[in-house]
Amino acid sequence: MPVPLFDTQSPLRPLRAEILAAIERVVDGGHFVLGPEVDAFERELAGWLGAPHVAGVANGTEAITIALRALGVGPGDEVVVPSFTFYASAEAIPPTGATPVFCDVDPETLCVTADTVKAALGPRTKAVVAVHLFGNVAPVEEIEALGVPVVEDAAQAAGALAADGRRAGALGTVATFSFYPSKNLGALGDGGAVVARDAELDDRVRTLRFHGSRDKVTYEEVGYNSRLDEVQAAALRVLLPHVDAWCDHRRKVAGWYAEEGLAGPAAAPGTTPAWHLHVVRHERPDAVANALAEAGVQARGYYRTPVHAQRAMLPFPPRVPLRATDEAARTHLALPMSASLTREQVSEVARAYGLAA
Repeated sequence: MPVPLFDTQSPLRPLRAEILAAIERVVDGGHFVLGPEVDAFERELAGWLGAPHVAGVANGTEAITIALRALGVGPGDEVVVPSFTFYASAEAIPPTGATPVFCDVDPETLCVTADTVKAALGPRTKAVVAVHLFGNVAPVEEIEALGVPVVEDAAQAAGALAADGRRAGALGTVATFSFYPSKNLGALGDGGAVVARDAELDDRVRTLRFHGSRDKVTYEEVGYNSRLDEVQAAALRVLLPHVDAWCDHRRKVAGWYAEEGLAGPAAAPGTTPAWHLHVVRHERPDAVANALAEAGVQARGYYRTPVHAQRAMLPFPPRVPLRATDEAARTHLALPMSASLTREQVSEVARAYGLAA
């Protein structure tokens, strides 16, 4: 049987009636933007995270831009960001007027560390975007100890826990989430959120997400039209209570892969990753992916060309060597991972991988 890279449908089937009822509730209520469902989801997500403030926005990319703007990042500033990540982590920086400065990642965890960030810091550094890559947990507290605010990019890490038990997304000055459908907590379309440590930051986020206005009459600055809609919020309210169980299953899947000799990145010390993706390393990853495809197993390289080498980012060349980034980009391969993947499917992937490799 084919084994898909993602399976977003199976976890939703038992919740179908509840999701449809939530959508019907929105339609019957007639309030479609920034209404009671968004308010309720913001409160529920904040409670789940153990964070004081959450504001829903249109998507994860704008969440990062708005978070940076809320921190006061602007023209002339620099923001340190890893290059081994999804393009949006860096793409969100230039719209603030600031310059992305690329740092390396740890070769074992594939996340940024205090050391890799420190190597890229400069006198104009205003913030750091720390990506919890693949659902692993970056050492946010250690990075903040360098004296710069940290924006947690937790898009892939809903359900991950730091060593002290706090949730990813509630570790830094401000954090961002994407609710793209393939994420651990995925909506029925685009959606995002900004998590703020204090009320002043939260107020600024809410102003920026609504055209730079607090009252729809007075516009204090150029903001964004970036609002989580009611339908997505209603669906996310149904899904949120299931994220921990889904992530527990993802961790089981990672353990099954390890039993098959296909271990993923090392967990950051003491943490409990959420494993959005299961990534292995191989000297010929694309050839293996092609062979797996012939066996009905989906696999792919996500960041074969790291962000700093993408055409749009060439005006911002790295100032420090990115050796771990280049090696990870060259050798990584994502294997099937989902909240519904079975032990039998993992064994099938392992058999096909063994033949392909």
